[in-house]
Formats: sequence, C-alpha cells, structure tokens
Amino acid sequence: MNTRLDHRDPLVFDTHELGRRPGSMRKVSRSVPAPKDLGIEVIGVPEGAEIRLDLRLEAVMEGVLVSGTARAPLTGECVRCLEPIERKLDTDFQEMYSYPDADDRTGGHRAAEAGDDAEEEDTLHLEGDLFDLEPVLRDAVVLALPLQPVCQDDCPGLCSECGERLADDPDHHHEATDIRWAALQEFQQSGAGTGTTENQEK
Repeated sequence: MNTRLDHRDPLVFDTHELGRRPGSMRKVSRSVPAPKDLGIEVIGVPEGAEIRLDLRLEAVMEGVLVSGTARAPLTGECVRCLEPIERKLDTDFQEMYSYPDADDRTGGHRAAEAGDDAEEEDTLHLEGDLFDLEPVLRDAVVLALPLQPVCQDDCPGLCSECGERLADDPDHHHEATDIRWAALQEFQQSGAGTGTTENQEK
C-alpha cells in the first residue's frame, strides 16, 4: 500500500514499532510548529508557535489508540474591550486510528452494508503504519478554546459613546442629554444666531 502521508511532517507519526501486537505501547514526546488557522476568529494558536505533544500509542485489535496532551500558547483579543490577550492552552485528547483492513478483520464491512455509512466516514485510518494527528489536534484545540475570551472576568468593555476603554478610566462618563430637549436646544441656538445677524444689519 502506497502511503500519501509524509513521515517528515511533524504531525505525522509512525506506529511500525508497535507491530500490530495488541497491548504493545510506546510514548512519544515532540515539539511541533502550529499549523495555519489553528483556532477561531477571536483566539487561537499563532501559526508556527511551538506546540508540545506528549502521546501514548497503544496497539489494540482494531488499530492504534492514541492518547495525548497538547500544550500551546494562545493569542487573541478581548471580546469586550478588544485589547490583546495571551493565554496558555493545555488540552487532552484520545482517538482511535483503525488499521486499513480493520473492517475486513472485524466484520465491520457488514455494519457498513447495514447502512452505517456515517460512522464509517468518521473513522480515522492508518495509512500504512503512519497516522496524521493534525485533524485530531485541531478538533481538541478548538473545543478547548473560550468562545468569548476576555482580558479579565470583570472587564467593563468600551464606552458606547466614544469607544474609550472603561477599565483605563473607572470614572469615565458623559453628560446625559434628554433627547426631548435636543431639538429645542438646536432651535434656540439657530434662532440666537439669526437674531444676532439681524441686529448687526440694523
């Protein structure tokens, strides 16, 4: 079987040493550069930032069970005041990578014939002895991210009138003007200006 994965890719791992022997296990630690677009719009892992991976690869009957932890820096912006923020991410994940011929070995092809196509599509497979961790890592990181990141829990946000960051000036406020009088004030100012012109002409 020709593999499409490149063993030189930092997120591609080799399971050859496990030898398809159920119960055989190895641990792998690796620092890898973050792939592009690893996050959501407001926060994520910067492209190229170092991700520390600690993995446990265990051979089972159907394939290789991969358990691990990813540690990475996060950058983003506060959704309330738009200030840049930095965080540390520490997330766990676990995924099964099935052997290429696992369906035939376990009778799984019968389940597919029974209409279990959706589950089949969700199954990750080894390519030869290699597996690509990127889709699993991407899912784990995105699920661990805060959907509404804030610089601090009690961040007051921005002034709705001028956009000033309220945390920088706790006493910040604007004189409230009753909109019912705003038109009258404009009329008075306009009238005063007209009267002055008329007086000057006389």
